[in-house]
Formats: sequence, structure tokens, C-alpha cells
Amino acid sequence: MRTLLKPGQRLVSKEGDLWRWDGFTQAAEAPTPAARRLAEKNRLGDLAIEAEAARDAASVLKAAAEHAQSALSTAAAAEGEARQAHKDALREVEVARENKAAAEKYQTETAARLSALEEAVIRLNGTCGEAGQKCAQAETGLAQLDSPVELAARLDSARAAAAQDRVAVAEANAELQTHLRDAETRAKRLHGIAEERQSWVARSDRARGQIAALEERREEATLELQRLAESPDMFVSTRQTLMRQIEAAEEARKQSADKRAAAETRLAEADRGARGALEAMSAAREEKARSETRVEAARARCGEVAHMIATELGCTEAELFELSRVAPRDELPPVEVVEKRLDGLKSDRERLGGVNLRAEEELNEILASKTNLSTEHADLTEAIRRLRQAIHSLNKEGRERLLSAFDAVHAHFKELFTTLFGGGSAELQLLESEDPLEAGLEILVRPPGKRPQVMTLLSGGEQALAAMSLIFAIFLTNPAPVCVLDEVDAPLDDANVERFCDLLEKMCSKTETRFITVTHNPITMARMNRLFGVTMAERGVSQLVGVDLEEAERFRDAG
Repeated sequence: MRTLLKPGQRLVSKEGDLWRWDGFTQAAEAPTPAARRLAEKNRLGDLAIEAEAARDAASVLKAAAEHAQSALSTAAAAEGEARQAHKDALREVEVARENKAAAEKYQTETAARLSALEEAVIRLNGTCGEAGQKCAQAETGLAQLDSPVELAARLDSARAAAAQDRVAVAEANAELQTHLRDAETRAKRLHGIAEERQSWVARSDRARGQIAALEERREEATLELQRLAESPDMFVSTRQTLMRQIEAAEEARKQSADKRAAAETRLAEADRGARGALEAMSAAREEKARSETRVEAARARCGEVAHMIATELGCTEAELFELSRVAPRDELPPVEVVEKRLDGLKSDRERLGGVNLRAEEELNEILASKTNLSTEHADLTEAIRRLRQAIHSLNKEGRERLLSAFDAVHAHFKELFTTLFGGGSAELQLLESEDPLEAGLEILVRPPGKRPQVMTLLSGGEQALAAMSLIFAIFLTNPAPVCVLDEVDAPLDDANVERFCDLLEKMCSKTETRFITVTHNPITMARMNRLFGVTMAERGVSQLVGVDLEEAERFRDAG
């Protein structure tokens, strides 16, 4: 029934259970507020007693902790001393090992030298024995030699014989070289003769072929000559026959010409007589016919002219005066002038060519094409306008972005330059154009204690620091998660390396970038958080080693 309760109503059972309209429910066996307060008060008393006991236990534990801490400090100090002693012992062991290795190396070198000296002594002893033997043999040979005069005479004779032998050998060599050259010449000549013989054989074969062809042509010519030998007599007889026929024909032609001339004379006389007789009769007929013909021709001409006027000019005879702009009573121009003008107009019409029956269709096609071209021209004009508008908007946005990026880089550059140089000032300027998209860039820097100047006038270290400021300024505009620096501190001295490391720490605090630096500078390595290197504990075996400097410092402080 609780869902049926209205605001302010409640239900109560005989046992004391309560249900309220807002959802509050209380059981009959639930404790009263007074009972709850009494129970909480008793609970508070128990908690106070437990807290006092806990404070006592805490004081005892605190004393034990302080004693344990002192014991731990003593143990840590002892451990540090033990570690240091262990390190010293390891160092002494390493020194002893190095000394031992050096001693062993020296001992090995000494043994090698001793063995080499022993071998040299043995060789020298052998050489001395051989020298003694050779000396004895030389003394024996010297005792057996003749007197110096005889030896000198024998030496001169031997030299003379040797000179003669040299001359003979030179002559023999010269003769040998001559024979060799002759043999080579003869070999070349034989080779040339063989080649020439082959060429002559080839030419002989070609000559035989030409001779055979000439023989065939000669036989053909002989046959032709025999055939043509009988032609002159035949030509002479034929010519005589033709001459006789020509003479007979010429005689017949003369006779026929004479007869024709006489007949033409008689015919002419008859014609004159008949013409004289007919002229009188035909004069009247001709006059009559001429008059009738003129009348008919005039009528026909009038009809033709009327038809031409109606066909070509599209008007009647009465309308012709108005069309020609000539009054009925006006004097007309000469016929010759009109005909000449008409002929000129006709010739102009003929030059224009025939009538094009598809002119209207072609005109419609041309108009349609013109309409399409006009539409395309309008579309192209609109496209060019939109393209120029897009280019303008892009240039505008590019200028805005470039200027905003330039301002950001400029601000970072001035700040980083001051940080790296410990003072001074730096400035970026846009030159050569008012449009930032086409302008150039100039860097003006002023190290502490110097006047403003361009970067090219700075020293090598100052140029490196300025370039580093600019690069890091561009990097801070849009920082990356990871940045790799390869030998950046190489051109810097120790003081500038310290400034470079301070700058890296400042950038790490401003951004979340992880810097990975490749370096050989001990100052830079000492300022890093972790070191990675390659060592060769054994010859030919490389190993990657990593050291966490912060953890090493904690171990050192603990020791």
C-alpha cells in the first residue's frame, strides 16, 4: 500500500513498523536514537581506550624504528665501506691482472728475443766456422798462386782475349739480328706472295667467267650481224618501191587538183547566178520574216523579261520603276552601260560560286557551335575567376599562417638566444618584399658585449649557438614526441656545452619531448638521464650497455 500513499501520509503496523510516502521505512525492532547515541558513546569510550593503547604501542614501535633506522644507517655505512673496499679490491685485482698480463707479455717477448739471440749465435758460430774454412782455403790458394808479374801478364792476356771474344760475340749477335730480320722479311714477303697468289687466282676465276660471258655475247653479235647483213639490199628495194608509189600518187594528186579547181570555178559561177536570182525573192521574205521575228522576239523578250523580273526580283513590271528608283518618264542610261554593268554583276555572281543549299543548316550549326563556345567561354571565365579567388584566399591564409608561425618562431628564437648566450638579443627580419610569401629572411644577432650583426660575421661557436637557437625555436613551434640530436655539441666549448645542456633541461620541462643525443662530450653525457654505449669486453665481441645515471646516483648516495 506504500505506492498508494499521498504526500504527508504514512502507514504504521501494530508491531510498530513505519512506512512513509517518501520511501522512508523503519522496522519495529530498530533501535531508537537514544539507544544509538548510548551505543555510540560506549563505542567512543572503547575507542579512546584502544587509541591510548595504540599510542603506547606506537611510541614503542617508534623507538624500535629509530633504533632500526640507526642500525640501518650503520649497516648502510658499513655496506658502503664494504662496497668501496670491494671496488678497491676489484681495482687492485684489475691492476694486478694488467701487471700480470704485461709481465707475461714481457716474459714472452724476452723469451722470443732470447730464442732469436740463441739462433743468431748459432748462425754466427756456423758463419765463423765457414769463414775460417774459406780463409784457410784462401791462404792455401794464395800460397799456390804465381808471382804478381806473371799474374798481371796472364790477366792482360785474359782481358785481351775477353775483348776479342766480346767483339766476336757482338759481331755474331749483329749477324744473328741481320739473319733474323732477313728471315722475318722473307716470311712477310712469302705471306704477301701467298695473299697475292690467292688474289690472282680469284682474278683468274673472275676473268674466266668474263671470258665465257664475252664469248656468249660474241656469238650473239655474230648471229645478229649475219641477220643484219641482208638488211641493206632489202631496205634499198623497199625504198625504190616506195619512191615509185610516191611519184605516182603525186601525179594523181596534181590531176585531181586541176579537176577540182575547174569544178570549183564552174560551181562559183553557178552560185553567183543562183544567188543573184534568189536575192531578189528572199529580200521581201527576209524583210517580212525579220519584222515578224522582231515582233515575236520582242514579245518573247517581254515575256522573258517579265518572267525574269518576277523570278529574280520578285516584283511586277509596275513595281520595277520603284525598285530601280527610276521614274517612268526619266531618260534611261545607255544599253551598253547597262549591259556592261550586268555582265560585271554576273561575273561577280559567278565568282561567288554556286548556291550552297546547306547554308541555313551550316548557319544553324555555326550558331549552335558559337553558343557552345560562348557557354564554354563563360564557364572558363567563371572557373578562372574561382581559381583566382581560391589562389587569393590560399595566399591570404598562407600569409596569415606564415606571419603567425614567423611571430611564434621569432619569440622562441629571441628567448632561446638569450638563454644560450647568457644575454644579448636576436631578431628575424623579412626583406626584399612586402609580401611575406615572396620575402627573404635575415637573422640579426647581438651577442653580449658586441654590436648587432649578421650571422656570417660571427665566430664558429657563435654561429653554431645561433643556428641551434633557430632550430630549437622552429621545433618549439610544433614539438615532436622524440627528437634525435647527432653531434650537436661538437663545435662548442665546455661553457657553451653547459648552456646547451641547460637549454635541453629547460625544453624538457616545457614540453614532453624525449631527446636522444649522440655525443662524445663527457659534459653532455654527465647531464643525461640514461647512457647507452657499445663496449668490447672480449676481443671481437661487441655488447650494448645501458646505464641509468639517476639510479646510479641514488646508489652512490645510499652508499
